[in-house]
Amino acid sequence: MSSAVLSKIMAENAQKTIFKECPQFHNSQCTFTIPPCVFPEPYTAHSARLHLARVLELLRASGPQDALKEGRSPNSSLPNGKSLKRSLSNTKTEKNNQDGAPPEYLLPGSSERPLMALLPHSSQPEAPTYLRDLSLSCWNPAPGHRKLQGDFLYITVVTMEGRRFDITSCPKGFFLNRSTEEMFDPRPAQSSPVCHSLTDLLCHISPAFKQTLTTLKNRSQLPPVEVMPTPYHTLSWLGPPCASRTHKNTFSRLGVDEQSGTEAPDWNEELQAARDLPQGSLEERLQRDRALLQVNCAFVRAVKQGAETVVDSFVEPVNGNPEDPAFLWGGLFMSQGAASTMFGGERGRRAAQRLELKAVQAYSNIEGLHTLPTAVVDYRGVRLSAQGLAPGLEGSEGLLYGVNAGPQESPQRRRLLELLAQAAKSLSLQRHVVVAPNGHKVPLFTSVEAQGLLGADGRFYILDVFRTFPADANFCQEVETECWPENYHSDSGFPKSFPHGLFLHEIKHFKLSFNSFSLIHTIIYYYILYLIYIYIYNILIYLTNVCILAGDSRATKAVRAACKEVGSVSDIIFEMRFNPSVFSPEVSFPTSESKSTNLQERLLREAAAFIITHQIPAFVTHLLKNELQPPVMSLQGVDVPSLSAAVSHFLCCLLVPHFTPTPVGEETKKKSRRRGRGAGAPESSTPWSTLTGSELWNLVCQDAAETYNISDSLGSGPNHLVEHYSLQKLSLLREFCLKTGIQLRLRDYVFDNQNKAPIGPDDVLNIFPVVKHIHMPTVDASKAFSAAQNFIQKGLLDQAHEHLKEAAYLFGRVCDDLHPEACYCHSMLAKVAFVQGKAAEARSVQLKAVVISERVLGFDHPNTIQQYALLGVYAFAGGETALAQKCLLRARLLMLTVHGEDHPYTATLDSCLGLVLTGDQRGLFLKNALRLNISFFGPSHLHTALNQHLLAYWMCSKGDYRSAMTHEKEALTAFTMLGEDHPQTRCSKEFLCTITKQAVKVERSLRQAGADCTEQTVEVCPGARVISGIINLFESYKVKGKCLLISLSSLSSVSNFHI
Repeated sequence: MSSAVLSKIMAENAQKTIFKECPQFHNSQCTFTIPPCVFPEPYTAHSARLHLARVLELLRASGPQDALKEGRSPNSSLPNGKSLKRSLSNTKTEKNNQDGAPPEYLLPGSSERPLMALLPHSSQPEAPTYLRDLSLSCWNPAPGHRKLQGDFLYITVVTMEGRRFDITSCPKGFFLNRSTEEMFDPRPAQSSPVCHSLTDLLCHISPAFKQTLTTLKNRSQLPPVEVMPTPYHTLSWLGPPCASRTHKNTFSRLGVDEQSGTEAPDWNEELQAARDLPQGSLEERLQRDRALLQVNCAFVRAVKQGAETVVDSFVEPVNGNPEDPAFLWGGLFMSQGAASTMFGGERGRRAAQRLELKAVQAYSNIEGLHTLPTAVVDYRGVRLSAQGLAPGLEGSEGLLYGVNAGPQESPQRRRLLELLAQAAKSLSLQRHVVVAPNGHKVPLFTSVEAQGLLGADGRFYILDVFRTFPADANFCQEVETECWPENYHSDSGFPKSFPHGLFLHEIKHFKLSFNSFSLIHTIIYYYILYLIYIYIYNILIYLTNVCILAGDSRATKAVRAACKEVGSVSDIIFEMRFNPSVFSPEVSFPTSESKSTNLQERLLREAAAFIITHQIPAFVTHLLKNELQPPVMSLQGVDVPSLSAAVSHFLCCLLVPHFTPTPVGEETKKKSRRRGRGAGAPESSTPWSTLTGSELWNLVCQDAAETYNISDSLGSGPNHLVEHYSLQKLSLLREFCLKTGIQLRLRDYVFDNQNKAPIGPDDVLNIFPVVKHIHMPTVDASKAFSAAQNFIQKGLLDQAHEHLKEAAYLFGRVCDDLHPEACYCHSMLAKVAFVQGKAAEARSVQLKAVVISERVLGFDHPNTIQQYALLGVYAFAGGETALAQKCLLRARLLMLTVHGEDHPYTATLDSCLGLVLTGDQRGLFLKNALRLNISFFGPSHLHTALNQHLLAYWMCSKGDYRSAMTHEKEALTAFTMLGEDHPQTRCSKEFLCTITKQAVKVERSLRQAGADCTEQTVEVCPGARVISGIINLFESYKVKGKCLLISLSSLSSVSNFHI
């Protein structure tokens, strides 16, 4: 292909294939020497810089804190890969589990939440040191007469022995010159060899470098999934604990990889060229999917860098509009968008940017219809829209579609209308007619703002699609209340006003993933399902009253009547469409369209009422707990030097009730007095520095009342949420940082001290851009994964296992397994293997799922907690009790940090820990799990029954048979719902009979022996029975041929709970 960036990406793909076969090439903890060439080719100035950049990348070996410094989510302290095998070989020799007893902060009832335990800080070895310094020399660039003699670069090296060398890069390679810090002398040093590889020369001048390089060659290699870079940046809200001392960058590139003379990429051309790749064979589709992913990843990285550059004021706007500045940087067009009063000012502007991205995602899958590469980035309180540069128009008739396109007729316009009609059908949008400003009637398949054009590259584009989705009539105050269902307005308070005018529904093809549930994606979906129910019901009612024969016209009448009843756009099939322009006050419809417009208004009112009266109550009932979203922080207008102080001040106001700020300059005076210096001149007061905790909470309550109609439930401060809703301040802090890109120092924070600020300016390490972008499909891998899920629902595990292995392979080909869907695929594959009795395979695959989840979703993401719990279950089933305990304790630590103890999944984890622990701690976790399960599910739920069953086993081991009988009777009552012949029911009956006999035996022995009998032999139930009970309970979910692997019983699944 002629595209430069795409060609580079294809080359990188080939290189990554080599890297996967030889992990030492990309493993930052391992190294390699640049292979010598038999006939080395001479360097050019460009290739010499590339070689130096490669060596620098090689020498920048990552330590345990490097990921945190860069704001990336690190791997946890749990050993992985080959190191895990060594760890397991050691843990198998442990005589008991007391050495690995849970710490106090992980025991039930503890309120301590230590952040220092979340991430590795000093437990892992430091990265190896090669050199003290390697950088470009101060004598660069080479003077003209030295360029004529072949000098490219001058490099300065300080070895571990403390010696300083200056190196010259030339066409033949690298050699030592005679320059010093004070004198420039480019002549070759005496007895200096010319080495084609820089690493060879470094080995020649530094024995320590040679030894370190040789040692690392023999180190075991980590799997590629642990060391390859993730496609997208996974933010870590916690940074290294000692960032100030670890900030030094030993190996500075100093412009090695800067290519200021190169032309900025044409991101649109790169994306469209990748989309135009052939799709005839599987191999071609995989190459296309990988190319699309790589282009989009490069685009997102550019957007992230562009946002930092623009917000930091390094780029001047290209227009003269201070209210809507636009910027060009790196082939990107970036703007904030105009704050239109029609759409609600600043809130409407932010909503328009978000909706534009979602609409571009919806249109991106339409073959033949193109959208520009688009992303939305939030950085320091500023939201920017970023797009690739649009191509020029093709001829004078480039604008082919839109309200302002004008009447025209051409083959290109007809083809564009065909594509838009296909898109409208896919998105359930109705074709409608509006009156243009010039009075002409214009048929549309989109919203009135959308424009379709033919680019200079010959492709059809659709732009300005932020109002693609229909309006939510609940927030259209001008809609007459009498057109709604009876008493709807008085009962619900709708319709009412909204802070901005872009209150739209999202229409998407609904895809319920086993790991996620999203309300906004299902609103219209469930309304359509509701209409389908009415449609089928009306047909059945009609047909049951008459005798219908083949070809009878009455059947057709029944279908037509049902279509009319539900508002179908067709009178012979069920087909629902929605008009995106209805309830738009600035849009006029011709009188000839009044019937259709009235029907669309009726449908949208019914959909809005259905949301309030049916869908949201059902959704809330489904959720056991609600989580509050953090407020949006704006840092616009804050000076960069005081940014960390502003952030820390805001967080203190948010988390500490009645927080009163220290007067500006007072803290500086105190520090100065401690250091023995004068206080100096006081700083001027800034608006943010005078904000108090009560003032901020009033603003939060005001915003909640305007947006969500929440008035009294927030109380007077965050302590009200803690007391009434069990909300953790630490959880709120974490969520706020992830939403805004803030990174805090890794240390323990205390929020109970009313006299001291819990977060200081030094605790705010960085603010990273948060980019929302288009998600590129992995077509064949997703199809295989969906097919596997269908087989699972039918109970065909062998076929599901094969399709899951195929999907895992395809994910690896496209994204090197570093993708959320790849994580879900591996997790499902491990579940199927576990059920099939392949414990070793389940454990191996699940370990990979844990690593993927940590790297692409985050070390403390809810999905990562799930993956750790499943790994613990599989390890325990395979006899690796020590590893199971580590995994489950890690999951509980993350769970307590993310949400707290008052959550149903905490009961799941405690049930698991009740199996792997011993002694009284086992009973402590089992009792806490029982308390939580009864609280959330009631005494007759299967989760509660399993807890009762496990507690009965533990009571038997303690000799308390009466309590064991009580718990087992409760368990049997619940298990009976599965059927009298169910294995779990039979197991419970047998166990109850056994402990009853044992209780009678013990009681008889005590009576015969009298008070002199102080000891009694207790028959401890074998652990195998416990595992059998777990597996039998899991088998209970195989009802009517449907094996719900997504509910791996109470002990090995969290898919029923969404954190």
